[in-house]
Amino acid sequence: MAVTDLQPARVERVRPFSWLPGILAGIVLTLATIGIAIWAFAGLGLLQLGSMLRGGAVHISVDQPTVVRQIRGLERLETVSYTMDKIVTGERDNPILPQFLAGDKLLLVVHGEAIAGVDLSKLQPSDVTVRGDSVRVHLPPAEIFTTSLDNTKTKVYSRDTGLFSSPDPNLEGEVREEAERQLRKAALDDGILKTADANARQTITNILKSLGFANVGVN
Repeated sequence: MAVTDLQPARVERVRPFSWLPGILAGIVLTLATIGIAIWAFAGLGLLQLGSMLRGGAVHISVDQPTVVRQIRGLERLETVSYTMDKIVTGERDNPILPQFLAGDKLLLVVHGEAIAGVDLSKLQPSDVTVRGDSVRVHLPPAEIFTTSLDNTKTKVYSRDTGLFSSPDPNLEGEVREEAERQLRKAALDDGILKTADANARQTITNILKSLGFANVGVN
């Protein structure tokens, strides 16, 4: 009978946390990749990157040409809208016959809007002064950009034509032109340009502060 000699089995000991160096190496590689990407695409140096990671502030320098370019890019900055509702009258008189025989009278119910703001494309480099974290900007004057009538709300309320006359085909157009003139005058009388200027100055001030300027003056 054959006898088999049984040798004791070898047991290999597994070192605890043998996987830890691999994970740490992966984390370091990932952080390095992120840091390089930020440095390459955001234009920040490694010292600035370290400051960001530690919670420090990053100072971004904005020069005068950049400020001029940013403001000019807004072009026609609309800052206020003015609306008017009124009845405008237009009529044709006959120098010989009375109104009920040869006249033509039209009443137009008008709803109009005037829009005002500042045309920032007119800003000149000499209007902007930058010194460190301070900036001063002189804006172009406010102006009315458009005056228009809302055709869905502007309608002929009544029209009276004399017994011996026919409606004048140009009368309604002339009344509409007069309505736009009155709309513009009413907007100016109510201070639309002053409001437009104040709103534009506030908008530009907010933009300049967002660029990092601590001291901002806009007039």
